[in-house]
Amino acid sequence: MPLITAPYVPPETGEPPGGTPVPLPEIGYATAQYTDPAGTVWPLTDATVGWFTLADGVSGLGAVPYELTSDPHPRGGARLRHAQAQPRTIVWPIFVEGATHTEFLQRWRALATAFTRTLRENPDGSRTPGVLEIARPDGTRRQIEVYYLDGFEGQNKQGYYRDADSAVIQLWCEDPYWTDPSPQVLHRETGSLTSFFTPYPTVSSSQVLGATTVTIGGDTTVWPTWVITGPASSITFTRTDATTGTVEAFTLNPNATAIAHGNLLAGEQVIISTDPPSVRFQNGDNWIGGIDWPAASLWALRPGANQVTFALSGSGPGSAVDLVYYLRHETA
Repeated sequence: MPLITAPYVPPETGEPPGGTPVPLPEIGYATAQYTDPAGTVWPLTDATVGWFTLADGVSGLGAVPYELTSDPHPRGGARLRHAQAQPRTIVWPIFVEGATHTEFLQRWRALATAFTRTLRENPDGSRTPGVLEIARPDGTRRQIEVYYLDGFEGQNKQGYYRDADSAVIQLWCEDPYWTDPSPQVLHRETGSLTSFFTPYPTVSSSQVLGATTVTIGGDTTVWPTWVITGPASSITFTRTDATTGTVEAFTLNPNATAIAHGNLLAGEQVIISTDPPSVRFQNGDNWIGGIDWPAASLWALRPGANQVTFALSGSGPGSAVDLVYYLRHETA
């Protein structure tokens, strides 16, 4: 079984984190690292740290798996009715070693905890995934959220588990798409044109009321997050499909009875997430009751051109809307 044993190259030299790019099955030359739920980064293609990826056996980095629903066709065969993306399983073999049994055991246990920590429940009953990141020599990166599924156990080979052993880890991904780690941001503001998302790319305008064409790259639908900054008395977001002409819209009313806040004051912010649906005031209060249900549609942005219109009533200097999204991809 060939080993990936690339020497470490510090990030400031221009190399991706984790060492010199190495050949990974299904995707070609890249480096890899894993960030556990506690925020600790574990390089996966740097042999100098005491563990490294085994080249043979890595899988699950290619196209998203789909389940197809079809209907029989009267003339024979079938017609595709629906394609549903399925969770992805990534297989990642790791070799761990140490100068002594004690050093090997410390590394083995620490890595096992880093992956299995994704299954621990938080106080609210949720679980925090880890993040697997693949970096290319050209500087581009793609990430996917993972949960430990199986495989962190020794191989029971003669001489193993004294100062070295390997594990074939399986990582389960509830969202099978890979995402860019840096957000794309569309900014509209009255008055100052400074974006608080700098240095991320923004497009600014002094017009809060207007129409914009948002062109989405990547391979699939993205679900945006909206950040609204007051003053404002009502905010409406509309998307028109450039191909079908379908119109989707929703309105946030801070004066709604369920909220009873009144107009957004200068500098006050509300964050609207479309997946999962969530509306939060800046102090964490739940403002989901401020959406115009049941007519509202917290719409997504589809690949290609999207005609987007957003309007703030009661706006003034400092009023702003930021549309934030992450491109999603089929492969790493």
